[in-house]
Amino acid sequence: MAITAQMVKELREKTGAGMMDCKKALTEMDGDMEKAIDFLREKGIAKAAKKADRIAAEGTTFIMSEGNEAIILEVNAETDFVAKNENFQGLVKELAEHLLKNKPATVEAALEQNMENGSTVNEYINSAIAKIGEKITLRRFEVRTKTDNDAFGEYLHMGGRIGVLSVVEGTTNADVAKDVAMHAAALNPKYVSRDQVSEEEVAHEREVLTQQALNEGKPEKIVAKMVEGRLGKFFEDICILDQAFVKNPDQKVRQYLEANGATLTDFVRYEVGEGLEKRQENFADEVMSQVNKK
Repeated sequence: MAITAQMVKELREKTGAGMMDCKKALTEMDGDMEKAIDFLREKGIAKAAKKADRIAAEGTTFIMSEGNEAIILEVNAETDFVAKNENFQGLVKELAEHLLKNKPATVEAALEQNMENGSTVNEYINSAIAKIGEKITLRRFEVRTKTDNDAFGEYLHMGGRIGVLSVVEGTTNADVAKDVAMHAAALNPKYVSRDQVSEEEVAHEREVLTQQALNEGKPEKIVAKMVEGRLGKFFEDICILDQAFVKNPDQKVRQYLEANGATLTDFVRYEVGEGLEKRQENFADEVMSQVNKK
């Protein structure tokens, strides 16, 4: 298939590899983005694919708790200026209060619910759009519950650019739970523990690491052992309990929790705009002009 400048740009952003390497990888893999990422990793050109897409949309994350229930949500706006607007912040808080009280199953269901003022959530957001002058969207939310013997960790970074809600059992110390939430904000883990990682994902990583080691010229008899060692690093990158604790790198997050008699059962991490792209840049044309020179 034809390799476009946009495809080269996307692969470059995901891997940090050069434009020509990205074009070659996409050409070799017939435009398959995931296979192209693996190709670059196996050649040692890309150490790892970036897990998050480029952040472009503005807005804020917000966390609210009441007793044994808590909610984390993301509301988007077009500009950072509006995201800091007092009216926008008030809207976000009112949405959080409504969602925490009514607990709709989806965003779509939430938009149809009636608020205390009689309007639907969707109508209320539209009235805010008319007042503020920018498109505003309720993007996502999640509600979590705990018992009286547990704790919520609530952390907002940079005024809500990143929000993390953690649920910790075995302690009512909210500071411990918040420390874990702060760690998740900094290191962006995908899972709590290794047993949450699917067999398919582990098998895929093992295959990539094996090919990578063989391409490095390592003897086949030691490749398997090397791969298992590198898999350990893979788990450290994506599982929070295996990560070095940001406030004390000599200690794993698991050890920090154990020292406080606590267990992390869940966490939700939102980063404003992750996976969204607000506008197309002219960068694609620049990439294509460089590619065509080759």
